[in-house]
Amino acid sequence: MSDSPFKGYCFCKTVSWAASGSPALSVICHCTLCQRLHGAPFIHSIHFLAAQFQWTHAEPHEDYIEKYQVPEKPWKYRVRCKSCGVMVAGEHTKSNKFNVFVGGMERDQDGNVKKLDEVKATAHIFYDTRLMDVNDGLPKWNGVLGQSTLLSSA
Repeated sequence: MSDSPFKGYCFCKTVSWAASGSPALSVICHCTLCQRLHGAPFIHSIHFLAAQFQWTHAEPHEDYIEKYQVPEKPWKYRVRCKSCGVMVAGEHTKSNKFNVFVGGMERDQDGNVKKLDEVKATAHIFYDTRLMDVNDGLPKWNGVLGQSTLLSSA
């Protein structure tokens, strides 16, 4: 792993972030919350400890971001850009982590996500509520990784 931080931003580049060190978790999430909030059948979510994560856009940061508190899970927030509306991160106050999404990571001149090889997903979670099958050989859990039933292994 390189020493340079992972970086990302929203569509209009008003909101940006950086995260250092190794991710705590990198998974493909099929939960209904992610499906509805992102308008996609699943997302590739990378989790970092809060101490590893920082906003890098202009201060005060709160002027540029809007937090949505998930009613059924008040310790979970989704953070989006006030300008373009893109979801840039999630915040989990119970576990003291931030999660970012591969689609919002920094890209090279050819459009490829930088450092993608360092954040490859290791499993699928909430696979019971999937909208489509994914045959990539990764383990599939019916809920939280390691805390639910393993449906299939690699």
